[in-house]
Amino acid sequence: MRQDSTRRSAIGQRYILDDDRPHDARFSGRFDDFVAPGDPAGEPPPPRRPRNLGRWIVRGLGVGIILLVIAIGWLAITAPLSKSLQPPTPPSITLTADDGTPIARRGAIIGAPVDAAKLPAHVTDAFLAIEDRRFRSHWGIDPRGILRAFVHNVGSGGVREGGSTITQQLAKNAFLDSDRTAARKIREVMISFWLEAWLSKDEILSRYLSNVYFGDNVYGLRAASKHYFGREPDKMNIGQAAMLAGLVKAPSRLAPTGNLEGARKREMLVVKAMADAGFITKAEAAGVEPQRVLASRPEQLPSGTYFADWVLPDARDQAGEIKTEATVKTTLDRRLQNTAERVVRQAGLRQAQVAIVAMRRDGRVVAMVGGKNYAKSPFNRATQARRQPGSTFKLFVYLAAMRAGMTPDTMADDSRVEIAGWKPKNDDNRYLGQIPLRRAFARSSNVVAARLTQEVGVRNVIKAARDLGISTPIPNEATIGLGTAEVSLLELTAAYAAVANGSYPVHPRGLEDSGASKSWLQSLTGGPRRMPDGIRDHMLDLLGASLRGTGRAAVLTLPAYGKTGTSQQSRDAWFIGFAGDLVVGVWVGNDDSSPNAGLHGGGIPAQMWRQFMVSALNIAPVVTPVVVEENAMDPDAVVGPEEGIEAPIGDLPIPEGTIDGLGMQMKLGRDGSISIAPSRDRGPPPPDAPPPRDRRGEDDGEE
Repeated sequence: MRQDSTRRSAIGQRYILDDDRPHDARFSGRFDDFVAPGDPAGEPPPPRRPRNLGRWIVRGLGVGIILLVIAIGWLAITAPLSKSLQPPTPPSITLTADDGTPIARRGAIIGAPVDAAKLPAHVTDAFLAIEDRRFRSHWGIDPRGILRAFVHNVGSGGVREGGSTITQQLAKNAFLDSDRTAARKIREVMISFWLEAWLSKDEILSRYLSNVYFGDNVYGLRAASKHYFGREPDKMNIGQAAMLAGLVKAPSRLAPTGNLEGARKREMLVVKAMADAGFITKAEAAGVEPQRVLASRPEQLPSGTYFADWVLPDARDQAGEIKTEATVKTTLDRRLQNTAERVVRQAGLRQAQVAIVAMRRDGRVVAMVGGKNYAKSPFNRATQARRQPGSTFKLFVYLAAMRAGMTPDTMADDSRVEIAGWKPKNDDNRYLGQIPLRRAFARSSNVVAARLTQEVGVRNVIKAARDLGISTPIPNEATIGLGTAEVSLLELTAAYAAVANGSYPVHPRGLEDSGASKSWLQSLTGGPRRMPDGIRDHMLDLLGASLRGTGRAAVLTLPAYGKTGTSQQSRDAWFIGFAGDLVVGVWVGNDDSSPNAGLHGGGIPAQMWRQFMVSALNIAPVVTPVVVEENAMDPDAVVGPEEGIEAPIGDLPIPEGTIDGLGMQMKLGRDGSISIAPSRDRGPPPPDAPPPRDRRGEDDGEE
């Protein structure tokens, strides 16, 4: 039954349904055509009621006020304004030896706060010109400075310029650490706004100048002006103020007491910036002269030793937050340190440098010498220098061989070899054919080491070095078996300590509790691993044989183990070994890596090692003839003084004389050298014996 049109629904009233009118093809497929012309349904709908925007604005303001209150509360707790007056570094930390005796002090020189409003204009203007020219007008951050730094950095292909304002620098120095995460940068901006809201510009500038670092462990403008120029900050001239302002960018590198030329160049750059900013006239800028600084004054307690420099970062971490003064106990043994320094003085070195590291088998460093004179050169050659280790690196080649199932009795081919166009050779051009690995290690055969590296694989040699703690880059090539990869004396000595200790790796440390701060993950994944007893026994066999060969100048009256090393053209000479509970490494060479004629690991370094061990272990020197490995390469048998090296004169009695036996004559020199020749009263040597030769200038097998 059809409904009346007056009772239809809205849809029914709006549209004429198909069953109410005949079908017309004109309206087929088009929705709009279903609306008849003039139908009210075709008119636009009435406008909607406008939303209540005011209600949302009020809600947004309320949320913003709540967030602002939370941010202010958070900043009041985490970044109290009073903290911006505190120095950003601990005032003083004292390092002691293992017996509690102070050995060095590291502390900041912190001056009294300054009032920027009372300083001469040219003093504050120097800092504003170079650090933050729009300091007086921005609100804590400088968008123009950030954009300028971004453009300059993009153009130079790296980070060359920063966009931080003085307020941001104060926020970072006083409240934040030095990591470069986005979260820290956001906190820095928030704290900058916080400082700008609660402090005046002069107060911000005063706190910045009172705490900024100026090099030489000096913090604050007052301390810096006294330290470098001997005057109060309000008495500084334009040049002096400009020099201090220039130090802020790189204080450690530009400190005028160590880099006066660099500080003066930076001074003139600041003066130019002051003139460009209109703080001074061009005539005033032209009249500024390079400034002079006071000479540094010595302190009663030594403030700089090689060991102290090395251990200080760990000591600061262990001490944590220091408000006045902290004392940190180290592993240094004063008696052994004095022994090491005495051995260096008695070594007779001229221009050649030296480094010694002595540690216990577990890695506790008890003595360290990084050079002949710290005052002249604080560069630590024991920890910072990377040099070619020569044959001392063969420790890892033979360890890889022992892991592969070989033994010291395994026969090796000591004959000429060519590996991918590379032709290693023994320095004396003698090749003995089939010999045990023990003898090859004792005579430091290069061709055997090259063959072993090829046989066990370069990767396995590298793995052996990594397992024992070598972290420096090692090239993936066969030549590493002869010590072409550079290492530090500290790491290489620790690697030998791993063999002595029977577990690896051994981490050298200068603090008793330095490992206590390791995370649980590091403890689970980085713990020591035991070296199989059989492999360790084989390595001790080889290292003991070396002291009957190239390292015989290091022989002691108790069991000792070690290895000599000499790099190409005698640039570096090493001896690393252990006896008792001490593992000691010695390096001798020139800082510029120039050759040292006559310098070899079996000579000066081995003799220094022996002298140190005799005194450190309180044992008698060797007085009986040394059993020498036959055909062992001994480049140091009769080496006399060469350029840069003198024969060491120690305070230890060394036997001398001549011993005949078995058709051979062995001569013991006063310097501990040993030379072998056919006996004159025993007739001619056997037919297969090598002819006597002058061994001057030979090395211990490294090529």
